[in-house]
Amino acid sequence: MKEKPDYYYRQSAVIPYYQESGQLSVVLVTTKKKQKWTLPKGIVEPRLSPPESARKEAFEEAGIEGYVDERLFDRFEYDKWGGTCSVQVFLMRVTRLLSSWPEGDERERQLFAPCRAPERIGREEIKPVLARFCEHQHYLPL
Repeated sequence: MKEKPDYYYRQSAVIPYYQESGQLSVVLVTTKKKQKWTLPKGIVEPRLSPPESARKEAFEEAGIEGYVDERLFDRFEYDKWGGTCSVQVFLMRVTRLLSSWPEGDERERQLFAPCRAPERIGREEIKPVLARFCEHQHYLPL
């Protein structure tokens, strides 16, 4: 039985990618308990579109700013709160890594090579999404 209102199960995330000195990286954050690496993601807030909500989560959880591609890149599902969360995933070109951010005391942030990110991610459901990103990284707008 679902423990939360229905809108909690509609979520969005970004795959944040960052280029510096010709090197492309994926920005991952830890979960609040700092046990696993994950993508910035969260509940789609009622007054925001999924890409806007994902951009907000990226700022709050990872301290990053940038441009979110409005086109859906991929999706995944996972079980939480007695139900199944459906997550829409968008690409985000990171333009700025902030030195402090709202959840900076609760999470760590690290850059990974795009094809190393799937092996570092903690949630199995996200691994195929990151593997697809690895395959498509050469076609990204930088």
